[in-house]
Amino acid sequence: MVSKPIKLPDSLRLGDDFELDVRAYELRSAGIPLKLKPIPMELLLLLVERRGELVTREQIVERIWGKGVFLDTDNSINGAISRIRQVLRDDVEEPRFVQTVTGKGYRFIAPVVEGDRTDPQSPGLDPSTGPESLVQGRAEQTGGEIAPGALHRRWWAIGLGALLVIIASLGVWRHWSRTRVRPPQGKVMLAVLPFDNLTGDPAQEYFSDGITEEMINRVGGLDPQHLGVIARTSVMRYKNTRTPLDQIGRELGVQYVIEGAVRQDSHHVRVTAQLIQTKDQTPIWAQQYDRELKGLLALQTEIAREVANEIQLSLGDHKPAPDEPVLSRQEYEAYDLYLRGQYFFNKRDGPSLEEAIGYFEQAIEKDPTNARAYAALADCYALIPGYNSRPGDEFISRARAAAMKAVKLDENLPEAHTALALIVQNYDWDWPTAEKEFRRAIELNPNYATAHHWYAEHLMWRGRFDEALQESERARQLDPLSLIIAADNGAILYFSRQYDRAIEKWRSVLEVDPEFSRAHLIHAAYVDKGMFAEALADVEKQPHKPEVAWYWGWIAYIRGRSGRKAEARHALKELLQLNRRDPVNPQVIALASIGVGDKDQALTWLEKAAEQHSNELTSLKVNPAYDSLRGEPRFQELLRRVGLAD
Repeated sequence: MVSKPIKLPDSLRLGDDFELDVRAYELRSAGIPLKLKPIPMELLLLLVERRGELVTREQIVERIWGKGVFLDTDNSINGAISRIRQVLRDDVEEPRFVQTVTGKGYRFIAPVVEGDRTDPQSPGLDPSTGPESLVQGRAEQTGGEIAPGALHRRWWAIGLGALLVIIASLGVWRHWSRTRVRPPQGKVMLAVLPFDNLTGDPAQEYFSDGITEEMINRVGGLDPQHLGVIARTSVMRYKNTRTPLDQIGRELGVQYVIEGAVRQDSHHVRVTAQLIQTKDQTPIWAQQYDRELKGLLALQTEIAREVANEIQLSLGDHKPAPDEPVLSRQEYEAYDLYLRGQYFFNKRDGPSLEEAIGYFEQAIEKDPTNARAYAALADCYALIPGYNSRPGDEFISRARAAAMKAVKLDENLPEAHTALALIVQNYDWDWPTAEKEFRRAIELNPNYATAHHWYAEHLMWRGRFDEALQESERARQLDPLSLIIAADNGAILYFSRQYDRAIEKWRSVLEVDPEFSRAHLIHAAYVDKGMFAEALADVEKQPHKPEVAWYWGWIAYIRGRSGRKAEARHALKELLQLNRRDPVNPQVIALASIGVGDKDQALTWLEKAAEQHSNELTSLKVNPAYDSLRGEPRFQELLRRVGLAD
C-alpha cells in the first residue's frame, strides 16, 4: 500500500541540471520549461517524494489512478517512465536519475537539493485552498466522490489551486500573461491536439477522438472572427506522435495548442487539458475535471470558455458560449452513439460510411431531437455513392429527409446547413438554395473548414474559379494538412484548365498518400495533356481494378482518347457486362462511350444519369471530358436540366 504523500518543498534541484517547481507543476532546465504531461509529471513527483526508496508498480497505480482500477496500466507506466528519462536525458543502462528494479518497480537515485527560487511576488496559498479543501469542493460541485488517485489530488492542489487563487485574488496571472504572452496582431490560431485515450482499451479510441472533435467545434464557435481553430483532419495527423510543439506550430500556423487526455468508466469521465504557447512551449493554463458522463457536453463548453478567457487579450470581447444542459442517461447514450458514428464517418470509405450510418440511426432512435446525428446521417447518405459506385437515387430521399430534419431541429447548426446545401446541390441541382445554405453555415461558424471546402466545390461546378480558389484557401488555412482539401484544390485547377498546376498539386498529395483516391484524378489531367502512358499507369496502379466499374470506364476513355479504339471498345464491353450483373452509375458508361467516340450513346447514358439525379452531373459545365459533346443540342438540354446552362 502506498504511504501518505510527503509534502515537498516548493522548489527542488534534481542533480546539477534540473529544477522541479512543485508549486508551478513544472520541470525546468536552465530556466526553460520542459514538456511533461500530467501522468509523467505525477510519477516524477512520486519518485522524488520517495527518493532512494523502491516504488513498486502497485504503489504507482494506486497513487495515480486510485484503488480498484481495471485498466492496462503497464503501458501507461512504461510510457511515463520513458518520457521522464527522455526529458532528464537519462540512460536506462547507466541511470543517473531513475533506476529500474527489474520485476519490482523504480527508484529515484539522483541528488535532490531544496532550492528557493519561487517568485517573491507570487502569493502563498490560503490554508482553506489546500489540497483537501480543493478536492472536497470539486466533489461537492460534481455531486459525486472523487477518485483517490494522487494525479487528481496533486493536480488540483498544486497546479489549479495556485492558478485559481492567483487569478481570483490578485490578478497576477493576467499581469504575467500581458508581459510574457504576446500573440500576433489579428486572428489568433489554435489547434486542439488529439486527446490521449487513457482507458487502456483501444476500443475506446472513438471516445477520445470524439472529445477532440467536440472541443474543436466548441472552442471554434466562441469567437470565430478573432480565434481560428484548426480542423480535425489536420490535428489527427499528430495522434500518437512525439512531434515537438514548435514544429506543430510551424506546420499548422498556430500560436497555441490544447493538449488533453480522457479517462472514463461506465458512469464518470475525467478530462485533463492544458493550453500551451507553441513558440516557447510556455504553459498558459491547465485544468482537470471529474464529471458524470451525462455532464460531458457542459464540461466541453466549460473548457472552451476557460481557454478563450486565457487568451482574451488576443480575442477581444468574445461572445460567451451558451450553457449546455446536463444530459439524461438516454441522451448521453445517443451522444455516445453519435461519437462512434463520427469515428467511422471520418475514415471515409464505403464500409466505414455504412457502419457510421448504423450508429447515427441508433443515436436518432435513442434521441429523436439530436440534430447533429441527423446532419451526420445526411452527410453519409450524400457521400456514400461516391465511395461504392452505387446509383445515387437510392440515397437521395433519405439524405434530403435527414438534412431537412436537422435544420428543423436546430436552425443554428452549421453542420445541418452544410449537409442540406450539399444535397440540394448534388441531387436537386438547386444552385441558389445551395449557395444560400453554404453561406449560412459559414456565417454561423467561419471556422467550419468543411463548409468552406464544399462551398469552394460549389463555386467550381458553376465555373466561378477565382472565387472557388479563394474559398479553397480559406479551407486550407483552417485545415492545412487535409489531403481532401488539397486534392479538391487540384480539381479546381483542373476544371479551370490549369492542367500543369493541377498535376503538381495532385502529385504533392500522392507523395503523402499514394492511395488517396481523389488525387488519382491526376489521370484525367494526364489525358488532357496527351500523357496517355502516365494516365494508364496511374489507373493500373490502383487497387480493385477489374471488378470495379470505374476502372473499365477510365480504360475505355483513355484508350479511345489515345486513338486505340479497339482496346477502348473491349473495355466498354467489359463495363456493360458488369452493368448487367449489378447496375452502375450511368455516368461511368457515358465516359467510356465518349472514349470510343459514340456521342449518341454517351448522351443517352448521361440522360439516364439525369433521370437518377446522379451527383456526378454537377461537373457537367466544367468537365473537359464533355468538351466533345458541348455542341450537341441534347447536351445543352442536359445543362439546362441540371441548372448549369449559361
